[in-house]
Amino acid sequence: MREVPEVPDTPDVPELTQERPGRGPTARVPFQVVEVTGPSMVPTLHHGDWLLVQYGATVRPGDVVILRHPFQQDLLVVKRAAERRRGGWWVLADNTFAGGDSTDYGVVPEELVLARVRARYRPLRKDQRSVWSVVAWAVSALRPVSAARSVSSRLRAR
Repeated sequence: MREVPEVPDTPDVPELTQERPGRGPTARVPFQVVEVTGPSMVPTLHHGDWLLVQYGATVRPGDVVILRHPFQQDLLVVKRAAERRRGGWWVLADNTFAGGDSTDYGVVPEELVLARVRARYRPLRKDQRSVWSVVAWAVSALRPVSAARSVSSRLRAR
C-alpha cells in the first residue's frame, strides 16, 4: 500500500484556485475579501468598506495589514504597519482617537500579521441618491491601498 503524505490544514489562509497560463496547471492565489467594522482606520478606511487582502504578501512600513489581536487571537483587526521592531511590527490605527493599536498592546509578533490590504471598495450608501453623489461615489468607490496613496496624517507625520 502506498503511503500518502499528510497535508496540513491552513484554515487561516483561504485560497482560491485558478488557472495561470505558463505557470503550471494550477496556482494558488491567497486572496480574500473582508469587511471593515469600526472607526479605527478612518480616514483611510470606513466602517462597511470591503477590502481585498493578500495572505503571505511581503509587508513594508506604511502598509495596511490584517492581524490577529495579540491578546484576543480569535479577533482579526486592520491596522497600519508603522515600523519593524525587535520582535515584530509596531502597528497603528489611522484614527488616533480610536486606539487599539501598538500603543495599547506593544509590538505584534510577525506570525500574527496575516495579510496585506491591496484594495478598498466602498459600497454605495442608501442616502446617496443625487446624481452628483453617485458620480462622486463611482469615482472613488474602488481604490488601491498603499503607503504612497495614504490619506493618514499619522503616516505622513512619521
